[in-house]
Amino acid sequence: MNHPKQSCFLGVLGGMGPMAGAAFALRLAALTPASVDQQHIPTLLLNDPRIPDRSTARLAGGEDPLPHMLERVRFLNDAGSQLIAIPCNTAHLWYEQIAEAAQCPVLHIIEAVAEDLRRQGIPKGRIGLMGTPATLALGLYQQTLERHGYECIVPTHDEVQSLCAASIAAVKGNRLEDAYAPAAECITRLKARGADAVVLGCTELPLAVPHALRPSLGVPLTDSIDALALAAIAYYERVRSAQRQAA
Repeated sequence: MNHPKQSCFLGVLGGMGPMAGAAFALRLAALTPASVDQQHIPTLLLNDPRIPDRSTARLAGGEDPLPHMLERVRFLNDAGSQLIAIPCNTAHLWYEQIAEAAQCPVLHIIEAVAEDLRRQGIPKGRIGLMGTPATLALGLYQQTLERHGYECIVPTHDEVQSLCAASIAAVKGNRLEDAYAPAAECITRLKARGADAVVLGCTELPLAVPHALRPSLGVPLTDSIDALALAAIAYYERVRSAQRQAA
């Protein structure tokens, strides 16, 4: 992969949470088809954990994170970012405002997940959803996936709290050993309700369910970190192809 131009950085608005931002940078490098350092994507990771909690803002009247996110988007723009990725699903509740303010394209993580479902050979079907309370309660995934023709299966309120939120909290608290069991239980329940695939729709959840353990769960998983990384890689491939055709 040759770079479109030296200043074409991928800006990553991270810190939501910080381990998810770091994991995104790692998976971006791991998934990039490169044989030498210079073929990887130039990336600016702003892993700033001071942004107010997104679920608390939407569900409990907490501090609005949007001004903080916009400030960091400006930082990434000023630093030379020509594309922005946000490895936080719940932050996409403010996607329209962020995209409008940004001076470059902003990838949409839920659209990236829909593309990943198709990539895995699941163009339609029943999709189990996991995520933060705000992401699930406010229909962020449901709206997009249903538009793409999928039927969504959502955990119950109790399951969101005791399984999804518990697993997410364990990752945010650097207790990865406590994160797998509740996440795996939620996946198992969604599969039992007829899910053809399950979306790990919070960027902490892929860290809760390690890649090596996923085949044993018996259902395809869509990893929102990997989906977003693949969307960024595809963007750079398209730019490179356009430049090659124009040369």
